[in-house]
Amino acid sequence: MFETIVIATDGSESVSRAVGVALDIADRFDATVHALYVVDSGEVESSPDAVREDLRDALDTQGREALEEVRERAADAVDTDVETVVREGRPAAEIAAYAREVDADCVATGTRGRHGENRFLIGSVAERVVRTCPVPVLTVRQLTSEDPRRTTI
Repeated sequence: MFETIVIATDGSESVSRAVGVALDIADRFDATVHALYVVDSGEVESSPDAVREDLRDALDTQGREALEEVRERAADAVDTDVETVVREGRPAAEIAAYAREVDADCVATGTRGRHGENRFLIGSVAERVVRTCPVPVLTVRQLTSEDPRRTTI
């Protein structure tokens, strides 16, 4: 049922539970795992010229760190290597394009990313991925500390 799973990460705390759930599914179905981080080109392009390259480099570094975290968690959870990829572009479009390229069966993502509540007000990447991705999208919300279902993942 699930042979290839793409985990879309932005390195935020809120994606942590999504990574755990996706790795659990991958383990159960012996699926191949791809972890994807997208450097938001809109964020880079809207920055002042003087800091644009520094911002791009910082976001690229953040992405590599986020992907390494997924790889480390996968080493303990699944019996397969994780393919990691950093791309630059519009996150939702890049996630959908990558899912098509690797013939993914599912894309897993958190519901809120680095921009948190502010992003919710203007439309989230997760929502756009759900609307535009050609494969099923598993959105996993981060549980609050007050939620009785909360467990440490």
